[in-house]
Amino acid sequence: MRCLVVADLHYALPQFDWVLSIAPRFDVVIIAGDALDIGSIVDFRAQIVVVRKYLERLASKTRVILCSGNHDLDERDEAGERISRWIGDLGNLGIAHDGESLTIGDTFFTVCPWWDGPRVKEQIGVQLEEAAAAHRGRWIWIHHAPAANSPTSWGGARTFGDAELVQWIESYRPDIVLSGHVHQSPFVKDGSWFDRIGDTWVFNMGQQFGPTPAHIVLDLDSNRAYWFSAAGEQSIDLGKPLRRPADTVEAFPEWLIAGSQAAAQAGGPIPATTHPETG
Repeated sequence: MRCLVVADLHYALPQFDWVLSIAPRFDVVIIAGDALDIGSIVDFRAQIVVVRKYLERLASKTRVILCSGNHDLDERDEAGERISRWIGDLGNLGIAHDGESLTIGDTFFTVCPWWDGPRVKEQIGVQLEEAAAAHRGRWIWIHHAPAANSPTSWGGARTFGDAELVQWIESYRPDIVLSGHVHQSPFVKDGSWFDRIGDTWVFNMGQQFGPTPAHIVLDLDSNRAYWFSAAGEQSIDLGKPLRRPADTVEAFPEWLIAGSQAAAQAGGPIPATTHPETG
């Protein structure tokens, strides 16, 4: 199975175009939160309409998984906690989203919402407990905020990660956790796009400007993860212990080369500017 993982697109439509162009090369496209941008001059309701159309087109090409991030919250629930109602309404498009778990091939995916208070945090705890009892084979979580006190949540001066996520990882020991949120982590000193907590690999691809988003490719058949960004191309072997630095990619598998060529036609190769902020 081959997964394309992005996050923090923040209503950057050229990046959505790029994802759409390369999506058919992958078995799953995962958007780990913040599809929208609360700071945009574009009306939030209009953003939802446009992004929903992109997601509908994506879902016609491959499987799509989307979790909410802090920029995706459009309503408050009865307890006053912010939630992403529009993401909760994506089920009729066949898109796996907040609160759901699903099996694709031999991999079990669990999609966690952004939690804004104790009620949703408790829901995630229950969701993970139930998923732990149900899952078989490889287990991957999608959770927008990265783990606290990890290079994947390091902002250059302090960590912006989720301490609750660390506790959940230690309790349930998933194989992989995919996050975003802290845009600069892979690009600053002492930050990284990958880390390991016990036996669990945790990832944050970072965020950058330009037509091509920073992204991770999981090739689960070969048990490798690839990271592509303005900083270059790196790879790690998921079957080996944590080692830094990651390998510089010298040769790509043929399927990935073909996918990169298709993406280059849509938006050009990796851009040269990163976006050093947290969202």
